[in-house]
Amino acid sequence: MVLVVGLGNPGKTYESTRHNIGFRVIDALLERRSALNATKSTFKGELHKEGENLFLKPTTYMNLSGESALPVSTFYKPEKILVIHDDLDLPFGAIRLKRGGGNGGHNGLKSLDKLLGNDYYRLRIGIGKPPLGWEVADYVLARFSQEEEQELEERLFPHAKEAIESFLEGKMEWDRLVSRYSLKPSTPKEKV
Repeated sequence: MVLVVGLGNPGKTYESTRHNIGFRVIDALLERRSALNATKSTFKGELHKEGENLFLKPTTYMNLSGESALPVSTFYKPEKILVIHDDLDLPFGAIRLKRGGGNGGHNGLKSLDKLLGNDYYRLRIGIGKPPLGWEVADYVLARFSQEEEQELEERLFPHAKEAIESFLEGKMEWDRLVSRYSLKPSTPKEKV
C-alpha cells in the first residue's frame, strides 16, 4: 500500500496559492481515477482510496500536516509514503524526486518529520524564491501569475501525475524514477 500526501491549506482562501500545489496535484490525480472517499474524522483530512493506493489532503493547515498523516499511516500501515509539496529552493517549473533529507524550513515537512520521521519519498515542485522585499509567508500564500498557472496546467501537473503514476506502479527502481521524472525549469522559448 502507498500513501500519497499532498500538502496544502484547506479553504477557498488558499485554493490556488503556491503553498497548495500538493493539494492541486492530488486533485489532478483524482480527476481520472475511481477512488472512493475513505475520509474519517480521526484522519483530519480528505482521504481517497483506490485499490492499494491512498490519497490524502490534510485539513489541519500546513503546519500540522503530520497530525493528519499519522492516523492514516497508523490505520492503513502503508509500505511507502510519497509527499507532494512546494519547494522554495527549486526554481519555478522544476520538479525533483527525493527520499528523506532535511525539511528546508518547510513547516508541513517539519510536522511530518516530527510525527513520522523523515524517511519518506517526496515530489518537490519548485515555486522559486520570493521577489526582493517579499516575506516568505506572503509569497507562499500568494497566487501564481497567469503565465505560471498556464505552465502548471500544461506542463507541471501532467509531468507530476506521470511521475506519481510510475511510483504507484512500482515497476521502476527509485534511482531510475528520479532520473526519468526530474524536470528542469522551462527556458523562455519552451514556455507555453
